Amino acid sequence: MVSERLVQNDEVDLTELFKGLWRQKLLILLCAAVVFLAAAAYAWQAKPVYEASLIIQPPTQNDIANLNFGRGTENGLEVLRIKDVYDVYLKHLQSEALRWELYQNLYVPLLTEAQRQGPQNAFFARFSNSLVIAPVRKDDPTRFSITASVGDPQQAADWVKAYAALAGEKAKEEVLKNTRSDATIKADNLQKQIDRHRASSSKEREDQIVQLKEALRVAKSIGLEKPPIITGKLAAEVSSGMDSSLMYMRGSKALEAEISNLESRKSDDPFIRNLRQSQESLAFYRTLEIDPATVAVYRQDGIVEVPDRPVKPRKLMIMALGLIVGLGLGIFVALVRFFLIEKVGNRRAV
Repeated sequence: MVSERLVQNDEVDLTELFKGLWRQKLLILLCAAVVFLAAAAYAWQAKPVYEASLIIQPPTQNDIANLNFGRGTENGLEVLRIKDVYDVYLKHLQSEALRWELYQNLYVPLLTEAQRQGPQNAFFARFSNSLVIAPVRKDDPTRFSITASVGDPQQAADWVKAYAALAGEKAKEEVLKNTRSDATIKADNLQKQIDRHRASSSKEREDQIVQLKEALRVAKSIGLEKPPIITGKLAAEVSSGMDSSLMYMRGSKALEAEISNLESRKSDDPFIRNLRQSQESLAFYRTLEIDPATVAVYRQDGIVEVPDRPVKPRKLMIMALGLIVGLGLGIFVALVRFFLIEKVGNRRAV
C-alpha cells in the first residue's frame, strides 16, 4: 500500500510526493496563471508615477557679497557668512508654511470644485508625501535633494523647481529685510550720536560765552582794551592761561568781538570733530538698498530634467513576483490536496 511505503521509507515519501504534485501540474499551472494575469493586469493598469529631483547647495561668497555693504567690525555690524544666509534658506525649505503655500498654488487648482470645498487634510497629506526633502549624503549636511513623485512627468519637474524657487524668494526676502533693519538701526544710532554732538557743542558754546563775558567784565574793570605785550618766559605762561583764568588778558575789544561772533553763529556743525564723516555714514545707511537680483541664497546643482520613464509601477518585477507567488500558491494547494487524498486513502485502507 502507498501509506505503508510512505511510513517505511522517506525516499519513497519524496518520490510519491513529487508524483502527486506532477499529477496536479494543471492545478499548479492554473493557480500560477491566475495570479500572474492578475499581477500583469495591475502592472499595466496602475497609474504611472514619475519622479523628478533637484539638488541644492550653499551660495558662493560672490552671491552674498552685496549683503555685506557697510558691514564689518569697524562699522559695528557683523559680516554675514554663507552659512548665515543658507541656514535661513534651509529653514524656509523645510517649513510647513511653505508646503501649505505650494499646496494652495500647485495642488488645489487640480482639484474639483467639490474637493476644494471639502476637508483639505487628506489632500494636503497626499501632496506633502509626494514632495521629499532629504540630504544627498549623510557626511555632507549642506547638499539637499528635492524630489517630487507624481503622475505627470512635466508636473514633477515643475513642482521641484517651484519648491526651490519659492523657498529662495522667502529666504531672500527675510535676509534683505534683516539687512535693511540693521542699516536702519545703524542710521538711527548715528543720528542720535550726531544729535548728542550738536547738543554738546551748543552747550559748550553757551559756556564759552559765559566765560568770555566774565573775562570781559574783568578787562573793562581794569581798563584793558588790548592784550599787553609780554616777552620772555612769562609770555608762554600768560599765553597758556588766556583760555582760562587769564582770559581777560585778551583785552576787552578782542573779547567783545569773540562774544559777538559766538552769539551770531548759526551752526556749530563746522566745529564738531568728525561730524561730516558721521553725516556721510548716516546718508549711506539711510539710502542703503540692495538689489535682490544681485543676491542668491542657494545654488542649483545641475538642471531638472523631465523624467521620460516612470519609477512606478515596475511592471516586469510585478509580473515576475506574480509568477513566483502563483507557482508557490499552486504548489501549496497541490500539497494540501495530496495530503488530504493520502489521509482519506489511509482511512479506507484501515
